[in-house]
Amino acid sequence: MEYLIVSLLNGTIYGLLLFMVSAGLTLIFGMMGVLNFAHASFYMLGAYFAYTLQGALGFWPAIAVSPILVGLVGVAVERFFLRRVHHHGHAHELLLTFGLSFIVAELIKLFFGNFPVDYRIPASLDFAAFHLGISSYPFYRVFMGGIAVAMFAVIYLLLTRTRVGIVVRSAIYKPRMAQALGHNVPLVFMGVFGIGAALAGLAGAVAGAFYTTNPNMALELGVMVFVVVVVGGLGSLEGAMLASLLIGLITSFSVGIDRSLADLFSVFGAGAWAEEVGGLLTLKLSSLAGTIPFALMLLILLVRPSGLMGEKE
Repeated sequence: MEYLIVSLLNGTIYGLLLFMVSAGLTLIFGMMGVLNFAHASFYMLGAYFAYTLQGALGFWPAIAVSPILVGLVGVAVERFFLRRVHHHGHAHELLLTFGLSFIVAELIKLFFGNFPVDYRIPASLDFAAFHLGISSYPFYRVFMGGIAVAMFAVIYLLLTRTRVGIVVRSAIYKPRMAQALGHNVPLVFMGVFGIGAALAGLAGAVAGAFYTTNPNMALELGVMVFVVVVVGGLGSLEGAMLASLLIGLITSFSVGIDRSLADLFSVFGAGAWAEEVGGLLTLKLSSLAGTIPFALMLLILLVRPSGLMGEKE
């Protein structure tokens, strides 16, 4: 029972972390049609900004300032780089952001070295939220999950219940009409890109203290973020949340299952045949945990190419 509860909590928190990073990417693609390969780099910048500012400002001010700085970096990227190639199509945007991700990673290594930095949870937040048998569950994990839920609520309400959301959506679907009504469409797009980058920066600033802050953290999480966006549906905020939780739970539970397909065949009396065949049939599910989200993505693309909650064309 303890394993079930812990796996459920860990999977949910990990899924919410995936959502924190993928929310900005979903917002940027849904609003601008830009698939930003450098989005996970904004996540990494948030962690390193928070680490740098923590010594001078303290933990909480660093958490608040870091997303703003990352958002400003995002604004500069959109204004001086992406805007110049946007009219050339998606290929140029992908190549530009792909190259930008390498530049950010190399700059991090140049200034901070090619090793993890000492960015830790402050002592005031390093305690158990509750106890499960002989083990305890860290409060900071629950804290990260709460921030992710609050982020989802704020973005959803902002886009669906405010005038800002109306202007943003009109700039996407009817840009000429929005321009005729007096709205600065390029400024709206620049703001959306900056906010998307800031959301990733917030995720990095919060999660970097719990997980390892290192120059490879963008690569480690970046691929999984794109899986989330594809499974949930490109541009769908609700789909990103659903896919994040689904992938988080599947990964968490599969890591703890020390069984293989051969064990399943043995239930039906074909265990000896499965052992003889070998290969994937004898591999433990825990060793395949990292590949399961990609298998899920392939399955979703085959059954529903638009994603779980993406709009069908």
